[in-house]
Amino acid sequence: MNDVALAITGASGAQYGLRLLELLLAARVRVYLMISSAAEVVIETETALALPKQNAEAQQRYLAARFGAKDGQLSVLARDDWFAPVASGSSSPMPLVICPASGGTLSAIAHGSSNNLIERAADVALKERRTLILVPRETPYSEIHLKNMLTLTRLGAVILPASPGFYQQPKSVSDLVDFIVARILDQLGMSQRLMPRWGESGNEHPQGNTQQDAHKE
Repeated sequence: MNDVALAITGASGAQYGLRLLELLLAARVRVYLMISSAAEVVIETETALALPKQNAEAQQRYLAARFGAKDGQLSVLARDDWFAPVASGSSSPMPLVICPASGGTLSAIAHGSSNNLIERAADVALKERRTLILVPRETPYSEIHLKNMLTLTRLGAVILPASPGFYQQPKSVSDLVDFIVARILDQLGMSQRLMPRWGESGNEHPQGNTQQDAHKE
């Protein structure tokens, strides 16, 4: 895997998307990142990041420095960058992860809206039969949410709710975040050392937070 598209939208749980970004960059994956305007508000509310607002170029510089991205490894895309690779099915195939995925984003994708680059990228992923992973973080779900998730599942998307398990005996909020991020990496076909596999002892794959947490197979 060389490229992954990642979108962070306005649902609570920005930590999931940012942790995934950190591990993808550590694994030397090229990341095309999209951040919605609502996500900027959530990031400011839920994290200590001082993310520049409404400026993709400034966000790219900030996040590349923050997570140690190599030159050219991270591209933060503007919301109206219709020439971005993710906006066309004729681009090189890459998986798309929307983490977290807001209810509004789920609705727009399920109904074929393409009013911004995130929605268009998801539309491309569906029509081209590419990997699309959606990580909703909402509770409780209304019938509208459930219908939209069923529609998207039938279209080939993977619905991966941000519902961490506790059988690994988490000791911190970071452990709960890593539980979900590990499952996303599994869906991407990437090996990970965030948590042990079912049936393995914790000593075989200790939970960690180094740049060796995730790497390409």
